[in-house]
Amino acid sequence: MHIVTQFLVDTLRQYPEIAIFLTLAVGFWFGSLKFRSFSLGAVTSTLLAGLVVGQLHISIASVVESTFFLMFLFAVGYSVGPQFFQALKKDGLPQVAFALLLSATGLLCAYVLGKMLGFNAGLTAGLLSGGYTNSGTLGVATGYFSQIGLSADNAKAMASLAAIAYAVTYPFGTAGAAWFLATLAPKKILKVDLAAASKELESKMGVHATEPGVGSAYRPITARAYRVENGGLAGRNTGELASTLGLTDAFVMRLRQGGAIMDANNGTRVQNGATVVIAGPLQSVLAAGKTVGPEVDDGELLSIPTEQLDIVITKNDATNRTFKQLQDVELAQDGRPVFLSKLTRNGQEVKPNPDLRLQRHDVLTLLGPREQIEGAAKFLGYADRATPKSDIAFMSVAVVIGALVGAVTIHVGGIPLSLSTSVGTLLAGLVCGYLRSTYRTFGRIPDPALWVFNNVGLNGFIAVVGLNAASGLIAGLKTYGLGLFLSGMVVSLVPLIVGVYAGKYIFKFHPVINLGACAGARSTTAALGALQEAAKSPLPAIGYTIPYAVGRIVLALCGVIIVLLMK
Repeated sequence: MHIVTQFLVDTLRQYPEIAIFLTLAVGFWFGSLKFRSFSLGAVTSTLLAGLVVGQLHISIASVVESTFFLMFLFAVGYSVGPQFFQALKKDGLPQVAFALLLSATGLLCAYVLGKMLGFNAGLTAGLLSGGYTNSGTLGVATGYFSQIGLSADNAKAMASLAAIAYAVTYPFGTAGAAWFLATLAPKKILKVDLAAASKELESKMGVHATEPGVGSAYRPITARAYRVENGGLAGRNTGELASTLGLTDAFVMRLRQGGAIMDANNGTRVQNGATVVIAGPLQSVLAAGKTVGPEVDDGELLSIPTEQLDIVITKNDATNRTFKQLQDVELAQDGRPVFLSKLTRNGQEVKPNPDLRLQRHDVLTLLGPREQIEGAAKFLGYADRATPKSDIAFMSVAVVIGALVGAVTIHVGGIPLSLSTSVGTLLAGLVCGYLRSTYRTFGRIPDPALWVFNNVGLNGFIAVVGLNAASGLIAGLKTYGLGLFLSGMVVSLVPLIVGVYAGKYIFKFHPVINLGACAGARSTTAALGALQEAAKSPLPAIGYTIPYAVGRIVLALCGVIIVLLMK
């Protein structure tokens, strides 16, 4: 048994990538378990699994952590890009003020606790950065020790103490904040069902999230078969028949007569006793059927090869004309029409009015015979067909550009300020998600692929964080006891409690936006993942983004402020 154990330990140390997948396996499995109504969720469970597996002294290169993190942030931004830019117009400045409030609260908590417990500048800086899960605070504080008159040895010692305090307080700062925001705050403070609140917000914002495998029984466009028993209709061609029936938005598409099935065109004459297929909006079809004759269940006749396709208008000939004009002149070949079931403009669904003038980049969801749909796509522009393939080139270029922008550093008074590659990538995802919803001719990432990028990215990042923080956690607890750990709990939770109440009563944020803003201002990505998991929606990221960007910059400044206050 000892030989097997030693082999496992040695192998995990030699091949740390195995430890990452082991941590993910345990985290996802344990996170899926429920104890009555309580569940830790995948994010918190993965962190705890990493802290346990990491006791084997496994070290993962930081580049792996960053890669997972950027994958996750891009996926989050891409998911909520269209809704984010709508929210920005409404809640931009309030969210900035909210982030400043939470940053100031955390700074005050760390300062008061540091003074009460006799912590020096190093421990207090680590307490603030770990409690707020903000490595930027730690980095700025560590670099600033040498600028306040400390010797090289003393500055190094302070930096080591800051790192230990960070390792001790970071795990609860991550897991505790995730648990508080996803579980306790919605139920006990906001008193809402987070999943129901998210669904309500999705409905208000025009986001239509559907459960996999679940659809609607409603069909706005239908086809029915009727036997012609009205003698006044016999002998007419299908065009005259449609005119007699008063069909303006429905059409005769197919008929069976003389034992043969044929496609209808304006020259086909209908005999008495023939069976005709009328297709269009349900009310129009039912009204026409009352005049024609009894409905017939003719599965063979109704088996018309049809396709529903999203088509992006890119051709000049299709712009500034109504759909009705295009239908009458260009789209209805041989009297066989296509139907407009949905119209999307600038990422927002618009009521499909046949008389609405179409614009470039409008997305028409058309339904009809496959040949007609193919012809419509060639005339209108770009066919945006569903595909399992992701535009990885688009995603990768976006991450590169976003990260490069975030990496630009400006020095103000000797303090390095930057968005960070993380915020840059998140912003790139937001822009790309918005562009995709608006133009739809590039950048497609199917929902299943986005789920993988989101969940594997986040939990892979959390797994590496747990593995690397494990050894420092035990060493810090042995040296400084539970006092440092409990202080980290206070620094983590007090600002969140203040934030939830302030978001509810002062800023009047929607509960989902409120919780996302708390996670963002605290720069705790794990909490965002836990929120999205509990909400069954990506919408908490709408509140997360602006406070996260502001919080990253302000908390970096707090690294200098806390050192100066504790000096």
